[in-house]
Amino acid sequence: MQEALTIYPLKSMPLVQSGDDLVALIVKDLRREQIDLQAGDILVVAQKIVSKAEGRQVRLADVTASPAAIRLAQEIGKDSRIVELILRESTGIVRKAPGVIIVRHRLGFVSANAGIDQSNIAHEDGESALLIPLDPDDSANRLRAAIAQTTGIHPGVIISDSMNRPWRLGTIGSAIGSAGITVLDDRRGQHDMFGRELKVTMINRADSIATAALLVMGETTERVPVALVRGFAAENTEQRAANSNRPTDEDLFT
Repeated sequence: MQEALTIYPLKSMPLVQSGDDLVALIVKDLRREQIDLQAGDILVVAQKIVSKAEGRQVRLADVTASPAAIRLAQEIGKDSRIVELILRESTGIVRKAPGVIIVRHRLGFVSANAGIDQSNIAHEDGESALLIPLDPDDSANRLRAAIAQTTGIHPGVIISDSMNRPWRLGTIGSAIGSAGITVLDDRRGQHDMFGRELKVTMINRADSIATAALLVMGETTERVPVALVRGFAAENTEQRAANSNRPTDEDLFT
């Protein structure tokens, strides 16, 4: 049974630019906060800084909208260049309404606007948009390996993004990339406190940790893009955040 968790916000990281060494920045911030990594620690890293470091910020002036994007943009009242990026990043449109498009992202999850965001990024070179990393699970693995090489500790790593959910207001944290942690805690076949066999219970541990970290990281002006979650036993697992995506043949809603 999990007894207690502690979440430490890393509050001194500078604004990340394309090509920045995230590992060096994170390790420097840990030292500044006088936090020594321990076995079992999990670093929750905001998707935005991973995308920025990996050069996923796109100037809209460099985007040419396709005829399909122009038609859809006119229908929903959205910038055709943003719509073009959404279409490029998705495999299909689930729903559309004025100002928003719900799509199945190329990584398999369903989200508004393919996770493309224009908030908390600089626009000094012209209006821009930030895309999800090409492979967030791979990004998490590379961060984990590089941190271990630098510190001698293999932490769990979660790359988190904020997402909305059907039928619920407000955003929660979601793990779009992970390494070295149990993503899905599958309790099927076990029994509840009255001995009844569990048929469908799967705990999304990665999303739960991402949401807990979001409470200290914030989403607006807090400037806390990394948090350390402490209190779990060390793990060595090959699960990926992509394991959370419900197979399309089991999706009753999209």
